[in-house]
Amino acid sequence: MDIIPQILVSGMAAGGVYGLIALGFVLIYKATSVLNLATGEFMTLGAFVCLTVLTELSAPFGIALVVTIIFAACLGAVTERIALRPLIGEPIISVIMVTIGLASVIKGLTHMIWSPQFRTFPQVFPPKPLDLGFAIVSSGLLWGFIFATVCTVVFTVIFRYTRTGLAMRATAANQQAALSMGISVKRVFALSWSFAAITAALGGIIIGNINGISIHLGHIGLKVLSVIILGGLDSIIGAIVGGFIIGILENFAGVYLDSMFGGGVKEVAPFIILVFIIMIRPYGIFGKPLIERV
Repeated sequence: MDIIPQILVSGMAAGGVYGLIALGFVLIYKATSVLNLATGEFMTLGAFVCLTVLTELSAPFGIALVVTIIFAACLGAVTERIALRPLIGEPIISVIMVTIGLASVIKGLTHMIWSPQFRTFPQVFPPKPLDLGFAIVSSGLLWGFIFATVCTVVFTVIFRYTRTGLAMRATAANQQAALSMGISVKRVFALSWSFAAITAALGGIIIGNINGISIHLGHIGLKVLSVIILGGLDSIIGAIVGGFIIGILENFAGVYLDSMFGGGVKEVAPFIILVFIIMIRPYGIFGKPLIERV
């Protein structure tokens, strides 16, 4: 079997999960112009909550998923209300630094509650891989990709075709104009953070089912930064396309470059790509360039 189709298929499957997590970054940035650097910790917390409901309460996966979504929505809303809303009108760098501090707090709480021990999810999805003839997709990647695709489509439909999505897009375009039309900007901010927390938690669940989880799962959130910068900080389509590109390039680096350099290239490849993206096209493939007149 040719290895290139296998790399492409596996990379696209992983990229779909990256795209789902990147969607959370984009939703917050479009509505509030804030880059949430605590997304990785939202992922970790969501994955641990789901695992706890599955194992400690012996609940079926459907119930654990619903509980995690509700928890993530509340977490996002509370975070926005307590930590971010008081900073409305303050310099963006101050808000970003708060998200870094929030990430440290969540990671510390996760360490205290669940300990650093590595954990694996019970078997949730059918274990049989998918044989495409030219490539084989493992069960974890297959169901993770399906799950991520469904979630991405749902959030895209909400954002583009519902009154809530219209309010979010109006707020993203011009907050003053949205206020003059009767849109509650504060409510939109809270919804944006709730949706972003949900996408992060779902991404954590998917990755947890594939690779297991620990308190260091949040490092993937930093990897996803390369996805949103490649696709464009304010582009939902860019988050999806960027996820596919990074997933594929990461797999190619793992197969062809790890052996040449003694390993580790796959882990740093997204950040190397990030540097080149910023140098060549700092606003991403689908991002809108910011033009300031002086």
